[in-house]
Amino acid sequence: MRAVVQRVSRAKVTVEGAVTGEIGAGLMILVCAMQGDGEAQAEQLAAKIAKLRIFRDEAGKMNRSVKDIGGACLIVSQFTLAADLRGNRPGFSTAAAPDAGKRLYEYFTARLQAEGLPTANGIFGADMAVELVNDGPVTIWMDTAA
Repeated sequence: MRAVVQRVSRAKVTVEGAVTGEIGAGLMILVCAMQGDGEAQAEQLAAKIAKLRIFRDEAGKMNRSVKDIGGACLIVSQFTLAADLRGNRPGFSTAAAPDAGKRLYEYFTARLQAEGLPTANGIFGADMAVELVNDGPVTIWMDTAA
């Protein structure tokens, strides 16, 4: 699985004019299941993100996790993270099929909740508008295959 994780002071996702998910301080997570991914990859990614220390401590160092700060996660499915850019028009054939992608997206969300993190979500496969204030900015790309 692939993810782009952003430290945010706030974020929200809207579908057809209605807010489907919104958080204050925490993590904005764009996530994509890749072909061959399963629950093990979703568990690995969720565990890594839950423990990721990218929030400032008292000394201003990135030494606290989203759980440490009492933050939340906004999780948005993002199949375009599978883009193959060998030409000028990206291909997405390495992304998981939609049914598998949705199942793993939902499982990934459940694993973050099992880690004790509040979550909010977009709608899988929908045309979404995402708004966020990137704090830092801090943006990290993650891949369970790496």
